[in-house]
Amino acid sequence: MKIFISSDMEGTAGVADWEQCRATGPSYPYFCELLQGEVNAAIEGAMTGGADAFLVNDSHGAMANLRPDALAGRARYLSGRHKPLYMMQGLDASFDAVFFVSYHGSMGGPSSVLSHTYNPRAIAEARLNGVPVGESGINALVALGHGVPVVLITGDPTTAEEARPFVPGIHAAVVKTSVSRYAADSMHPEEARELIRATALEAVRGLPQAAPPAIELPARLDIRLRNADLAEMATWITGVVRDDELSVHITDDDPIRLYRTFVAMVLLTRSIAE
Repeated sequence: MKIFISSDMEGTAGVADWEQCRATGPSYPYFCELLQGEVNAAIEGAMTGGADAFLVNDSHGAMANLRPDALAGRARYLSGRHKPLYMMQGLDASFDAVFFVSYHGSMGGPSSVLSHTYNPRAIAEARLNGVPVGESGINALVALGHGVPVVLITGDPTTAEEARPFVPGIHAAVVKTSVSRYAADSMHPEEARELIRATALEAVRGLPQAAPPAIELPARLDIRLRNADLAEMATWITGVVRDDELSVHITDDDPIRLYRTFVAMVLLTRSIAE
């Protein structure tokens, strides 16, 4: 059984501030250890359920937050920030399941600690087929394209609920509760890992009933940008259509192509958003 893991960082129990998950922050190495513990807990739970092969795509920031030698299950480690499929690089139809570890809520959704949607300086809100969507739902497009079920997500309650419209049967390990965008009530790290292990085990045991993401095709992704310059720049990419001063949309019957167009828009608008 082969598992693909896309790991972010903001959803880790104990993380509540940008400086805790940026390489420039003085406490960043410590919080990387907490993230590593949660990634390993997901792997360990899956191993108990029979999984024997893992690929961890480090998907946060510069995408080099984990220690390869400390990964459980002798997992392969995909790191580095230039990836054509970004948070979903490395996934293909040979995998049996996808895990989203340490994910966070969307920009424009209910309160969620450190919420954003790919680039908080550019994207104010995103909707997939008319439903508010975070990174989990957008990333699920790639899983759909390869026919692989997404079975686990970890983070806060908002993160879990935002995934469900697109992955109705997803198993969620809720390890923290957001008080605001900059405060969270987190489980003790050991308890968080225990919960993730148990939930990952449930997720892989449920694989016979799991299905690929429930996203109707052709799919439409609507994005509201933070200013008119960003919206205008987004239309430089073929397939991006402007709706008003701040809004654009992309429609495609190929979910992976839709995702790649969105990622191209994110990377292009980042050049002026930062």
